[in-house]
Amino acid sequence: MKKLPIRATFPLLMISLLFSCNGSTSESEKRTVPEPCNNIRAYLTTAAAEITDNRLTGITSLPEWEKQRSMRHTELMEMLSMQDMPPGGRRPPLNVQYTGTIQQEGFRIEKLYYESLPGLYVPANLYIPDNITEPRPAILYVCGHSISQKVHYQAYPRKLAELGFVCLIIETIQRGEVRGYHHGCYAKGWFQWYSRGYTPGGVEAWNGIRGLDLLAERPEVDAERMGVTGISGGGSQSWYIAAADPRIKAVAPVCGASTLKAQVGTRTMDGHCDCMMPINTYQIDFQDLGALIAPRPLLIAQADRDGLNQIESVRVLYNDIKKMYNLYGVPENISLVETPGGHSYHSISRKAIHAFFLEHLMDKKVTPDEAGDIDTSSVNMLTGDELRVYTGGIPADDRTTTIQDSFVKLHGDPGISGTAELDSYRDSVINFLKTRTFGAFPEDAIPFDPRLEFRTLDRARFGADIHSFMSEKGWRLKVDVRWRNQPEEKKPLMIVLRNYNEDRWASESFISGLEEEWNIAYLEVRGVGENGWDPALQWHIRRASAWTGRTIASMQVYDLLRAIRFCRTLDGVDPEKIGIAARDEMTVVAMYAALLDGNCQRVILKDPPASQDAPGNPDGRGAAIEMLNCLRITDLYQLPALLFPAQVDLQGEVPGSYQWSQKIIQELSML
Repeated sequence: MKKLPIRATFPLLMISLLFSCNGSTSESEKRTVPEPCNNIRAYLTTAAAEITDNRLTGITSLPEWEKQRSMRHTELMEMLSMQDMPPGGRRPPLNVQYTGTIQQEGFRIEKLYYESLPGLYVPANLYIPDNITEPRPAILYVCGHSISQKVHYQAYPRKLAELGFVCLIIETIQRGEVRGYHHGCYAKGWFQWYSRGYTPGGVEAWNGIRGLDLLAERPEVDAERMGVTGISGGGSQSWYIAAADPRIKAVAPVCGASTLKAQVGTRTMDGHCDCMMPINTYQIDFQDLGALIAPRPLLIAQADRDGLNQIESVRVLYNDIKKMYNLYGVPENISLVETPGGHSYHSISRKAIHAFFLEHLMDKKVTPDEAGDIDTSSVNMLTGDELRVYTGGIPADDRTTTIQDSFVKLHGDPGISGTAELDSYRDSVINFLKTRTFGAFPEDAIPFDPRLEFRTLDRARFGADIHSFMSEKGWRLKVDVRWRNQPEEKKPLMIVLRNYNEDRWASESFISGLEEEWNIAYLEVRGVGENGWDPALQWHIRRASAWTGRTIASMQVYDLLRAIRFCRTLDGVDPEKIGIAARDEMTVVAMYAALLDGNCQRVILKDPPASQDAPGNPDGRGAAIEMLNCLRITDLYQLPALLFPAQVDLQGEVPGSYQWSQKIIQELSML
């Protein structure tokens, strides 16, 4: 057993999650039917409903909203993974490359690509009406998930050009001429995207913002009159781009949003791409986007039998957002167009969108019928070869297929030569984690409501007690305490985390060599043992948790923090001498809990993972060690150093990455 000393005392994490009240113990035989508890679907559905039902409820005046608006916008940019993107005039040059022109009746199509970031190229077609004598309004058309992208959706920019708009249609990183990745968590097991704080929706929004930069530079465009529209993924992007960039003066998203309450409750989210929701650090819903768009004109188009977006929930969005427009005194600037059918456009919505843009960007008041519909006759449809941008091949340095590895700036390895530097770094890590990884947990923890579920004189020298306590609303957990010393004496307690799908007696065997002065408590956090769920549900749970601002691992850390706090209230436990022992993926939970608790004397880790920046199984089964945004500030191999000078015992196979902590600890131990 290799031992590393780790720090035992430093300030407790603010997470008032840990503050709790004790209720009176009630004997198990007094209860006949246990209350419903420990159902992960019920928990996540409730969490989603609380987010949806409480959006914007505290905003009752325009001055009150304006005080929050800047902060809300900053938070949105962060949740779209754009906190590191260069703002304003410091943006890199677009380096627009033109590869051809197609003349059509009444307009031309310029084939081009631009660099939204160095090496990140965006293929696009620019539709420009003929005979422009003064700058025209422009519309950014953002594609949905159709494979052929600008080919499939070409009738829409064509119609807009015929109406007199300049229209730029851009391809996503997932489809079209270059195939990058939207389906990281969805299909590839790249759940480390959550740990990175990365959403492909952020790349798409950034590419759209740079598309607006391109339009604004064109002499044919009036940069003060730009709009955005699209369907499905393009619909959600219309929300994001308009909320992020005030240059958008009118927005018409189609089948691109519904409430989080509906998405999780009905599981329609299971059909949605990873780009459809931001990293939900601050637990927002689309009402928040609508508030950032207000008071600019917003037309929401939604089909009434959309398999991905429940019409009733879209009505909720509309009614909630309209309250913000009422505060601005322009309720007429928001409208909802409902159409029959599934996840698609309809002539009703298309005509309404055309009339909407004519009114709000050209000051032309026409009826939808007068604005007209698109023409999809084959004679007007161009082929993929005709619209192809990369006629000479894809740029050699194109990063589209690897942008997920560099879009978000990750943590570094700071040089630490003394305890003051270590203390400072530790504080920065904890402060970051409080708001960006564990911010979804309650500010005021519920009472423990402790119960003595079972007791016996067997199982340990002085018997065993099974206590239960409330970790969080909806979760009652059990801690199985084995008294190896007289319960009347306050002795150290080692909390042993059981693993998902572990063999019988595996935890007992793991901790069997522990010194006799330690009493032992076995804990099953949610997702483990009787608090677990069907493995086939794991994929959904991992994505739904992230959509509500959590992950399985962060929920488990919270459970362990609550268990530590609860165990400190037990007779026979020295509250200053708590340890944690864990194996494999549960070492992640143990290390973060020890860091956040701040007063664990000892941590025993066997076979810890090398990093949280690693993929999982494509079907979502197995270890779920991701935590929102954590890799932006730290990684597992740094945590032992951050716990110095308490004691950590590393057992089994210890990845080489942990040498970073070992080196720091050795140097600090000699000071």
